[in-house]
Amino acid sequence: MSLINNSAITLLERSLDAASLRQKVISNNLANINTPNFKRSDVSFEHTLQQVLQGKVLGGRRTDERHMQIGTSSFSEVQPKTVTDTSTTMRLDGNNVDIDVEMTNLAENQILFNAVTQRINGKFATLKYAISEGKR
Repeated sequence: MSLINNSAITLLERSLDAASLRQKVISNNLANINTPNFKRSDVSFEHTLQQVLQGKVLGGRRTDERHMQIGTSSFSEVQPKTVTDTSTTMRLDGNNVDIDVEMTNLAENQILFNAVTQRINGKFATLKYAISEGKR
């Protein structure tokens, strides 16, 4: 039995990666709020992760490092990806960034980042407690 649940740590690590990338993407969207024809970007992660965890993704098994990856077979292979939102805009300059949406996304992402960080700290605190045999 392992003291460290590697899958949980990996899942939390991937979530932090996604939150960090989302922070950069939202900042870029806000920085370009007045740039004509700029199209906002977003991060795709949670939906793919949910599909992998529910077993709804077809994934190939690589038996050699030279083989091409087919889908994702485990959540440790799920990586956050930046996607561009090419939806229509109500603005005349072709920019589709809405400051209210971006600020809401920013607050939501900050809450998620803090929650994941606290969970990781809790995992390592439990491990530290187990290593020190409960002594302070």
